[in-house]
Amino acid sequence: NLVSIFVYLAPLPTFIRICRSKSTLGFQSLPYVVALFSAMLWMYYAFLKQNAILLISINLFGCIVETIYVSVFVFYASKKARKHTAKLLASLNVGCFFLVFLFTLFFFKGPIRISVVGWVCVAVSVSVFAAPLTILFQVVRTRSVEFMPFTLSFFLTLSAIMWFAYGLFQRDWCVALPNVFGFFLGLVQMTLYGYYKKAKDKIPVVKTEKKLPEHVVNIVAIGKTSEVHPVDSSQTNSSGSDTEAAEDEKKHEEEESDDEVKSHEKGVVCLPPPGPDEPCSQVINGVLCPTESAVLVICAA
Repeated sequence: NLVSIFVYLAPLPTFIRICRSKSTLGFQSLPYVVALFSAMLWMYYAFLKQNAILLISINLFGCIVETIYVSVFVFYASKKARKHTAKLLASLNVGCFFLVFLFTLFFFKGPIRISVVGWVCVAVSVSVFAAPLTILFQVVRTRSVEFMPFTLSFFLTLSAIMWFAYGLFQRDWCVALPNVFGFFLGLVQMTLYGYYKKAKDKIPVVKTEKKLPEHVVNIVAIGKTSEVHPVDSSQTNSSGSDTEAAEDEKKHEEEESDDEVKSHEKGVVCLPPPGPDEPCSQVINGVLCPTESAVLVICAA
């Protein structure tokens, strides 16, 4: 019973993560729904058998814990996962359980009823042990052990050994036989965990720095007003020196008149200062033209 308590508490870190992230994080509810169904059936078997206080106590604890797990999962699950979990609960924990209960209650009596319920529990226990097979396939496909905690696999294997010994000493084959399958499944889970965990640790982590593209902007003064205009370096000539920019500015000042627009040899068009009735600014070829007041043009690279 002490070992089985650790089995039931092994998924606790997973549900702590679910509560903190407020999301099911890709986990499935099937293993917990099936485990709850199995605990309910084993309690029914223990009551029929009598003098099985160990079976009653541990499965009662299991029913409480699994109910909490399923409730937390449903609370944080998506709408689709919530509907799927509700269907599983309705079909297994309500429909199938009462079907088994009513069928064995009305059609079997005495030791035969105990035997029938016991073998039903064997079939369900094998299903409980087989439920993590979906997680095993996911581990092999993704090569990640995130969804298969090692503590759960370890205590599952240890619990299978203990309950097999209990069933063997009590000569209760309904308890002993399914734990043989549980033992081998636990070994497979721990083997896969060790293999993929070791493979993941061997993968070197390469840190790369993303180099931002360079964008050079030259600030050139154009016109008679106290303005600065950005000129992309791709539009300038190969030299791109400050001396040439100053010469271009001086040349432009000499040739510019009050009533016509001149084209800058670097591809920047500038208009003369507007009159009092004209708009304060214009944009031509992506360049803000002169205004009566000083203008600061800021280009983000």
